[in-house]
Amino acid sequence: MAKTSVKARARKEPKFASRVVRRCFRCGRKNGYMRDFDLCRICFREFANQGKIPGIKKSSW
Repeated sequence: MAKTSVKARARKEPKFASRVVRRCFRCGRKNGYMRDFDLCRICFREFANQGKIPGIKKSSW
C-alpha cells in the first residue's frame, strides 16, 4: 500500500507530461500497472478471480 502523501502527489498535475505517474486506484501501486483497467497486476488478478471485471475469465488449455 502506498502512503497517502504519495497518492496525493500522483494525482497532482505534473509540470511536464513525461512526469505522469500512473497508479492503481485501489492500492496506489505504480509497478505492474495496467492502463486498460487502471489497476495493478495484483488487484487485477483479485478482481478477475472474483468476477468483478466484465469480459475477463481465467484461461486454461
